[in-house]
Amino acid sequence: MTQAVTQKLTLDEFFSLPEGETAYEFVNGEAIPKVSPQRFHSRTCLALIRILEDWALSKGEIGVEWAVVLSRAGKPWVPVPDLLYISNERLSSMEDEDGPCPVPPELAIEIISPDQSFGGMAEKATDYLSADISRVWIVDPRAKTITVFMPEKSPITYRDQRILGDELFPDLELTAQDVFEAIQR
Repeated sequence: MTQAVTQKLTLDEFFSLPEGETAYEFVNGEAIPKVSPQRFHSRTCLALIRILEDWALSKGEIGVEWAVVLSRAGKPWVPVPDLLYISNERLSSMEDEDGPCPVPPELAIEIISPDQSFGGMAEKATDYLSADISRVWIVDPRAKTITVFMPEKSPITYRDQRILGDELFPDLELTAQDVFEAIQR
């Protein structure tokens, strides 16, 4: 089992850690391992990628487990969302360099794993919003729902055929059923 690196690290020390099979998030000066995805988590992620990639083709980029440099409670925070969307406009500041995403993306997507709770993910969603990420989707494969968090609004949960459309993402319309049916293919 992967253990957290318990000594306090600076942001530079965190980014100097050797790369491995486990993704780490930087939280309160510690390297915290992400939960290892299981089959349904992985298939849900793949279904979302298939849907979002076509839509984002000329608009921006879909990132898979791409670390994002943010701030939480005045401290450096580097979460690794399962997926993110960042527009070409925001990406233009990055040029062609490799590394973590240096600016908040428009969308962070987290998929709930069996040992995670919706409450814990909702807390993380509010942290994302406080760090200037415009939208957060919490996807629950067990409940077959997508809950959308937005600044200064109550979360909205989408299930079945209810269309998830958002003025921030023109021409993107999907339903929870679209996502969860794609898993079965």
